[in-house]
Amino acid sequence: MDKRHALSKVTVGLHWLVAIVMISMLTLGAYMSLLEAYGVYDIHKSIGVLVFPLLLARVLWRLKQGWPKPLSRYSTIEHLLAKLTHWGLLIGIIALPITGMLYSGASGHGFGIFGLTIVPSNDHPTEAGQVLPYHAPLSIIGETAHEWLGYSLMVLLMLHIAGALKHHLIDGDGTLKRMLGQRVEL
Repeated sequence: MDKRHALSKVTVGLHWLVAIVMISMLTLGAYMSLLEAYGVYDIHKSIGVLVFPLLLARVLWRLKQGWPKPLSRYSTIEHLLAKLTHWGLLIGIIALPITGMLYSGASGHGFGIFGLTIVPSNDHPTEAGQVLPYHAPLSIIGETAHEWLGYSLMVLLMLHIAGALKHHLIDGDGTLKRMLGQRVEL
């Protein structure tokens, strides 16, 4: 159980595992998108499907545990910004892989896990290497949402990191230490 002075190993472990996964996947996604690196799309999709249960576990654990109690008093605006950032991150880490699967599946490109097909590609019957969308409007919605969620999560992650550094360097309140698994003296 999480306590005000210390967070559980499960909370700390899930936080850092998801942080590593999300930063890696967002970086890979930006690389793929900006450089049109089509060769790594299957890797990105496979990892996205594989880590989805971990992301879901993180969200469910946070909802079960509630939010950690603040270690100091903060202004109303700072408290609101923190809540919005945390909720945005939780919603985003679930919505991003769902929209990615929607986009890839509905577009006809399909997806799977390192060669194990979950949604098959919808190969064009006469044009080799081309696919036909299963549902073009859903594909467009999935693509647009996936792109915007990716950029939004990047911004939220930067806010989250900035907040953690502010707690540590300016407030000196132990919030970052607690998230690193250390017990904080109150």
